Amino acid sequence: MAIDMRPEGAVTVSARLRAHVALTKPRIVELLLATAIPTAFLAAGGLPPLVPTLGVLVGGSLAAGAANTFNSVYDRDIDAVMRRTFHRPAAMGIVSVRAGIWQGAVLTIASAAVLWLTANLLSALLAIVAIVFYAVGYTMLLKRRTPQNIVWGGAAGCMPVLIAWAAITGTLTWTPVVLFLIIFFWTPPHYWPLAMRFRDDYAAAGVPMLPVVRTDRQVATSIIGYSWAMVATSLVLIPVAPMGWVYGIGAAVLGIAFLAQAYLLRGHINAEAADVTRIAMRLFHGSITYLALLFLLVALDPFVL
Repeated sequence: MAIDMRPEGAVTVSARLRAHVALTKPRIVELLLATAIPTAFLAAGGLPPLVPTLGVLVGGSLAAGAANTFNSVYDRDIDAVMRRTFHRPAAMGIVSVRAGIWQGAVLTIASAAVLWLTANLLSALLAIVAIVFYAVGYTMLLKRRTPQNIVWGGAAGCMPVLIAWAAITGTLTWTPVVLFLIIFFWTPPHYWPLAMRFRDDYAAAGVPMLPVVRTDRQVATSIIGYSWAMVATSLVLIPVAPMGWVYGIGAAVLGIAFLAQAYLLRGHINAEAADVTRIAMRLFHGSITYLALLFLLVALDPFVL
């Protein structure tokens, strides 16, 4: 998203509005919804009721936008020194700290209100927990202190499946917990390849992402470990949900493809190949495709005999 780079006082109204939207990181919001909506289909055992589903769509988007807004405001100092993030509106000063905090607070209240009114109190409370965990737990406490930041901080990104299940059913069972764990184990092998690509950025910002404090070989080994855990958990969903043959076959095929990419990365690192970064980014982009297709199978499974 292109942002007007003039000082705050000279920014046009349209540019300022675009900056406030960019503060919510819309692409991340889209990925979160790609897990929440299929979960609603699974929770309903087919087509979910319209009102709570719209609540998940709108309330979930507002919650993710709130968490990302708080993150953008707090991380403005490190974003400003990283090539990948220096253009973000808070880092550039287009959106003030005060305006960003107000935006995050309004989005938080709005998300809880939408979910409460369209679904139930449990889903609203889970949305608040997700926002607080990401804004405080990950952004303020973990990100700058431990190389395991994305492991535990990534739990906030798993919350949409719990929110969606609660919105549709009014309760939580083992099925959404397994869905939560799939995304939890997916997050490190998704994010660490990207961190390998931007290792120098994180090092300059003083953020101890795993690729900054460990060798590429150690990072690749960790990626493989979490990938196996992710694939195993995706198969555990079959008896727990339970899931049918379409999901079972699809999850197995997707898991094999994901593991192949993870082992390919380690192979290139062991061989000291020149294209390690390219392979790492292929795994990063492939991980997004994996999650999207896996949850597409989750949504389709209730309709297959």
